[in-house]
Amino acid sequence: MKYRKLGHTDLEVSLIGLGTMTWGEQNTESEAHEQLDYALSRGVNLVDAAEMYPVPPKPETQGRTEQYIGTWLAKTGRRKDIVLTSKVSGPGTDPKRPSHIRSGQTHLDRKNMTEALDASLKRLQTDYLDLYQLHWPDRTTTTFGRPAYPWPNDTHTVPIEETLEVLQDFIKAGKVRHIGVSNETPWGVAQYLNLAKTRNLPRIASIQNPYSLLNRGFENGLSEFSHLEGLGLLAYSPLGMGVLAGKYLDGARPEGARMTLFTRFDRYMKPQAELATAEYVRLARDSGLSPASMALAFVNQQPFVISNLMGATRLDQLKENIDSVEVSLSQDVLDAIQAIHLRYPNPSP
Repeated sequence: MKYRKLGHTDLEVSLIGLGTMTWGEQNTESEAHEQLDYALSRGVNLVDAAEMYPVPPKPETQGRTEQYIGTWLAKTGRRKDIVLTSKVSGPGTDPKRPSHIRSGQTHLDRKNMTEALDASLKRLQTDYLDLYQLHWPDRTTTTFGRPAYPWPNDTHTVPIEETLEVLQDFIKAGKVRHIGVSNETPWGVAQYLNLAKTRNLPRIASIQNPYSLLNRGFENGLSEFSHLEGLGLLAYSPLGMGVLAGKYLDGARPEGARMTLFTRFDRYMKPQAELATAEYVRLARDSGLSPASMALAFVNQQPFVISNLMGATRLDQLKENIDSVEVSLSQDVLDAIQAIHLRYPNPSP
């Protein structure tokens, strides 16, 4: 395994991170525990969760992912062996976002964030998180597949300064070691960094945003913050929810696969994305690589990536995902990837 520094913190995190959003929906508790055991045996130490998980979000399953991690921690006593992260949900006013958590009262204010953190810690059976992240902004932005800024008229948003003050108190109380953002924009990141500097508030350590061959939007704007501010990416959906493995090409819908079970995930299934995927799959096979390994290795090789968060429903998938850390893409393959990207730029924003 390879390790990279989490921002300006003293934490070293594995280049491959363990995503958990299927646990409690597509994966049972015993399967979740098996994945944790195997991942740690391969040197993975970053385990990423959220109060919202599993996905798709439902009232009857909400929090189950954290519960499964909690029972594993209670059984194994390996809390100090992992860098444990979770996320607090933002407002649920958008149709794509859950409205059942705290009856939709999920603004990033003191009352809701305190309730969220305490509930997560209880489910996780721990008294602290190594990294606590804001799952999405407390304002309408270009997140979750929205291709352009919508010029919103938000009726209420919590100021970023207020949110940071709450997070500062969590750190002082010892419940949180470091903080991060997720699904954030360059404007938002700039506000967090400026407030940390001018108001003596805690500095965000990371950004968790989507990044894959089908969505390289992070490179435009946010990667500069990684370079100049040491604010790295925790990349999620590096396989485009499995699409880049090629298993959905030509209308295929494998039994038990995520896109077969849940039709709400259309972000990576658009016509241009399918055309791009077909070319990436062909390139991988012509280069003697599996499509998944090539797609994951591309993410691993980016200088702004701290950890590549990989979720799997089967142990053999998890093994192949972790094995990608040993794959090094040649310049010829990287040039070919860039040529495809120029033909189909970011088809899944």
